[in-house]
Amino acid sequence: MAKISDTRTERDSMGEMQVPAEALFGAQTARAVENFPVSGLRFPRPFIKALGHIKLVAAKVNQDAGKLNEELARPICSAAEEVASGLLDDEFVLDIFQTGSGTSTNMNANEVIANRAAQLMGEAAGSKAVHPNDHVNLGQSSNDVIPTAIHVAAANVLVHDLLPALRHLHTELSAKANACGDVIKIARTHLMDATPITLGQEISGWARQVELGIERLESCLPRLGELAIGGTAVGTGLNTDADFGRHVAEELSAIYGISFSEALNHFEAQAAQDAAVELSGQLKAVAVSLLKIVNDIRLLNSGPRCGLGEISVPAVQPGSSIMPGKVNPVIAESLAQVCVQVIGNDTTISMAGASGLLDLNVMLPVMAHNLLESEMLLANSSRVFADKCIAGLEANRKRAAEQIEWSMSMVTALAPKIGYDKAADIAKKAVKEGKTVRQICLEENVLPANELDALLDPASMLHPHQN
Repeated sequence: MAKISDTRTERDSMGEMQVPAEALFGAQTARAVENFPVSGLRFPRPFIKALGHIKLVAAKVNQDAGKLNEELARPICSAAEEVASGLLDDEFVLDIFQTGSGTSTNMNANEVIANRAAQLMGEAAGSKAVHPNDHVNLGQSSNDVIPTAIHVAAANVLVHDLLPALRHLHTELSAKANACGDVIKIARTHLMDATPITLGQEISGWARQVELGIERLESCLPRLGELAIGGTAVGTGLNTDADFGRHVAEELSAIYGISFSEALNHFEAQAAQDAAVELSGQLKAVAVSLLKIVNDIRLLNSGPRCGLGEISVPAVQPGSSIMPGKVNPVIAESLAQVCVQVIGNDTTISMAGASGLLDLNVMLPVMAHNLLESEMLLANSSRVFADKCIAGLEANRKRAAEQIEWSMSMVTALAPKIGYDKAADIAKKAVKEGKTVRQICLEENVLPANELDALLDPASMLHPHQN
């Protein structure tokens, strides 16, 4: 418990509150600290960055409109820029699990910016020389600021972090597919032997999954680019200018290099969070794709002697505290864990989006946390996966060739010539006697040797027959 000498007294609409003497936040934030000691989770950096930029731009727009004089606007802008840059992150002390509108965090920002602006003017923190509501929050409400911050932060991470990481992964996969285009191996359906395929063809499927994931994410940007700012409390725009939302969106577009616009319908933008739900759904689709890819890699890499062993991934660390020499596919395992976290986050975001009540969604903080976590986890892990797993992936050509000759599914190429039933009998006999399809066919003189060699050439099974 802080000593009285270590605190200052601030007042809000509910009365006096003791605030840490050196803190830039004020009474409302201090109350929320006491009210929500829940998880220790805080809003992530991209969200605080967006919040700082919204306050900065709002002050500029209000100054241009003649609602805020330069003497106040200048220090507010400077303080907001410090928030956006991360210099004041330690002042954002509130738990994610707070008031569902995020009002506590909006006021956290307002108080920090107001008190820092006051200091820049030579006044004391808590002096209200710059007022958190009257000046920093001018023309705004938590109900339009927090949804705007979610969209801006999510679009920023998507455009500048996640999409570049996925494009990098796609490039590495495409390059590996080309490099392995001549490695013929056995495909597997139902985890059972199937007909030949190249490792390059298999990897090209992974590359296309990532490419389609990029397209899905990009398709969200027009809806994510619509901002609630300008709607104030319930979407009517009470206490702000008609052009405020448009001008704020234009300024934010210039800062982030992303196309933002004022929401076409402020009532939708504040009562619902469908764009966030849509983005989360596409993040889940990407996570599902990546989980399929990493599981394929773990299967193909299994062994190295008693599994499939058709590829090798880079060894990056010892794999066991008890089994000497064991090396595990830990980069793939890391990404797999990220994928299941993102899938779980999507469930939270979906339920939060569906739980909007009348004119405001009141699960905004948990949506913000999970959405941004999903984006950042996928961005970081995709880049690590590309650099530390895919780039160093190697084909085990000898093992792949051995598996082809041994597979009973090679008989599939004979079916058009000898009939399905006869081919099935040969396959069953090969398995029963522990021989290859080729050996059984030669022993039973099913076809002339030269014709058999042509039909059982795995390279001839990699594409449709030409008419």
